[in-house]
Amino acid sequence: MTSASPRLLAAPASEWHRPAPDARGRRADVVLAVVLTAAMIGSVFLYQRTGMYGSSEAWVSIVWAVASGAPLAVRRRWPEAVAICSAVAFWWGGEFRVGEYLFSNIALFIAVYTLGAWGRRRTLATVLRLAIIAAMFVWLFWNLIVTAGISSVVPELSREGTLSPYVAFGLIQIIINLLYFGGAYYFGDAAFRSARARHELETLTLELAEERERTQQQAIALERVRIARELHDVVAHHVSVMGVQAGAARLVLDRDPAAARSSLLNVESSARTAVDELRLLLGALRDDQAAPAGDAATTHGVDQLGELVDDAVGAGLPTRLHVIGSRRAVPATIGLCVYRVAQEALTNTRKHGGAGATAELRLRYTDDSLEVEASDTGLGAGRSATASGAGMGHLGMRERVASVGGSIEIGPRSRGGYLVRARFPLAAEVTR
Repeated sequence: MTSASPRLLAAPASEWHRPAPDARGRRADVVLAVVLTAAMIGSVFLYQRTGMYGSSEAWVSIVWAVASGAPLAVRRRWPEAVAICSAVAFWWGGEFRVGEYLFSNIALFIAVYTLGAWGRRRTLATVLRLAIIAAMFVWLFWNLIVTAGISSVVPELSREGTLSPYVAFGLIQIIINLLYFGGAYYFGDAAFRSARARHELETLTLELAEERERTQQQAIALERVRIARELHDVVAHHVSVMGVQAGAARLVLDRDPAAARSSLLNVESSARTAVDELRLLLGALRDDQAAPAGDAATTHGVDQLGELVDDAVGAGLPTRLHVIGSRRAVPATIGLCVYRVAQEALTNTRKHGGAGATAELRLRYTDDSLEVEASDTGLGAGRSATASGAGMGHLGMRERVASVGGSIEIGPRSRGGYLVRARFPLAAEVTR
């Protein structure tokens, strides 16, 4: 039997109704109905030719065969009506002694099965099938009881004894019908459950695909936010260094050309470094399909803090670096975060610390954490986020530190100046 492959709707299983078959399924049902009807007509005449079964006229047999087989053409569109028609036709064939017991049974089996497999109102499908089965058994019992006293019906079977041949014949008929209708009922329900399971699987697959798409888009969005923070750090740091160096070159250009030349070389070096980093970041922004690379795209980490301090000193900000504790391996994500926090803090000091400000950078290793502390002697009391324009930088630092599970303190010191302290958890160091 050919089954349709309709597109299953995405609905909760408890509310799901099996959709009607598509055009291909409807054509298959028509072909099935035509084949069974033709087979029933041929089978009727073969049975009647034997002279053992049936005594109806030819036109009655043909009408009965059409009434039994034709409804199957719409069995999956209106399964309730088809089941009722098939049951009535089956009873009609028995009452009018059409005498066909092969394909008529197949047609009724298919009708009851289809009602279980395709019935869209499940309670109605269950009640209707039970009613048909009960009516068929009542009819069977009635015929067995009535014919038990008529010796001309199956005269070769004796009625004598508790378990007479006729009683054995009746028990066989009951068992056959139990298997027949029980199979139609069970396999119909099993087909419906299988279709619902496919629906649930397809719905889950669709939801997973949508979730995967959303996750990918979120990852891209997060990556772009990360790149935006990188751009802010790169531009703020290098442009501030170039601004300070260019100003110094302008001041000493006439009286100390060598110092001016050195400052301009620092401007050139900072510009090239900035261009290289901007090219890398902007390239990632242009590639929509690029997989998020996280912070692995850069080599900046704790080992580059010395270069950062040299840049700050070269830009006119006296800065010292102190490393406290024994150096140990640091994850690349934390290393980059340490570098960017220090870079942003020193950039803010150059921009807002005022004349004569100095800075200190401390890197502190403990058994289970790593701390980076950037402090300065600038005008900390007047450097609020809004006044200094450091709101975006502060937000970026907080987001960076939070993304790796760390904590951060940002604010003016009571004795003057400004302090940025970030703490990052590390796995406890193993000692032997």
